[in-house]
Amino acid sequence: MEINVVGAGLAGSEAALQLSKRGLRVNLYEMRPEKSTGAHKTGKFAEFVCSNSLGASDCSNASGLLKKEMELLGGELIKIARACSVPAGNALAIDRELFSQTVTERIENDENINIIKEEVSDIPEGFTIMASGPLTSEALANSIKEFTQSEHLHFFDAIAPIVEKDSIDFEKAFWASRYDKGEASYINCPMNKEEYETFYNILINAPKIELKEFEKNAKFFESCLPIEVLASRGVDTLRFGPMKPVGLVDKRTGIENYAVVQLRQDNSAKTLFNLVGFQTNLKWGAQKELLQSIPGLENVNIVRYGVMHRNTFINSPKILNASLQTRKRENLFFAGQLTGTEGYTESIATGLLAGINMARLVNGEDLIVLPKTTMLGALTQYISDENHTKFQPINSNWGIVEHIELPKKERKNKKLKAEMISNRSIEYLLQIC
Repeated sequence: MEINVVGAGLAGSEAALQLSKRGLRVNLYEMRPEKSTGAHKTGKFAEFVCSNSLGASDCSNASGLLKKEMELLGGELIKIARACSVPAGNALAIDRELFSQTVTERIENDENINIIKEEVSDIPEGFTIMASGPLTSEALANSIKEFTQSEHLHFFDAIAPIVEKDSIDFEKAFWASRYDKGEASYINCPMNKEEYETFYNILINAPKIELKEFEKNAKFFESCLPIEVLASRGVDTLRFGPMKPVGLVDKRTGIENYAVVQLRQDNSAKTLFNLVGFQTNLKWGAQKELLQSIPGLENVNIVRYGVMHRNTFINSPKILNASLQTRKRENLFFAGQLTGTEGYTESIATGLLAGINMARLVNGEDLIVLPKTTMLGALTQYISDENHTKFQPINSNWGIVEHIELPKKERKNKKLKAEMISNRSIEYLLQIC
């Protein structure tokens, strides 16, 4: 018996590896590099196209708990991510090229996985996991639309620029992590009020790339807004968002600046850094002018400009069970951002669960439906909740997890609450794994 996995992104790669290690044969379909998405740069598997960060690493954060749950459930890509990590303070960031290359080699050398490099234009028959991602080709998107008998929902995702470290002026920039947590992993470009106002005026007047007609009704996803959209909400919005200066003090001066632009390491060689929170749809010439207005980046060499693209996801509350199995066809599962889970970690986690449950279905076992006391269970139950009237993509967050009652005097203790929720989840998973 062979299982079809459509898409070799984060979710599809994880699902294929889960099926293989359970002794099942997999046909893994990937259209790249024969056909590109417009956002991907290579034909390698599990390519990171936006940030290189998977978010917080410890269980005091919702994303950190999800990572811990994946490790307990036997996740493969989370292990590779740890091995390919680069310094990023309290976050798990990776060398994107090394990570993708490692995953690709792992899959290419797996005897149970047959790689088929061609575009899939229709949902395959038989046991299938659809993990074609938010940049699903038009032909396959139409097939999914026909299967689901509903319109797709769309939102925009934007990518931040990447620059060369050697072109940064460290007479102005300095190394630090916010509140000095962990090692000083971020490059920080400080601004005084006058410099910030100059930057802001360039930004709000900069020309943008025009949207195509079919993209004009799509929506922005709140956790990944282009910097120009944030700026349009008010002159100080950026100073309380991606450019907030709190906790970032240049030890050479002892000054907490008016605003700070942070850059995060993007490769293990420490030669490339991406601008944190600087997703953008500005024209490339405007991006260059904007970045070179930032103190320390006057002569910066931009190796990848920011871009914006439309993402597609299904109306999961009407289509999926919490096991990620479709209600209409029992041998068909969906995984990854196509389900309306937003974020790298979430994409890998749903690929993990879909792979586990597909193997259980093939072997005649009951499918796993994780409870809302776990982060992954809360996430999958949220996206499959039929009560949604206006479903939008969602990240892992404490608000979707089953409530835990604290003593009255501790109710405002967020750290304690996160610790108790995390311990509850870990205890449950240790029992079932």
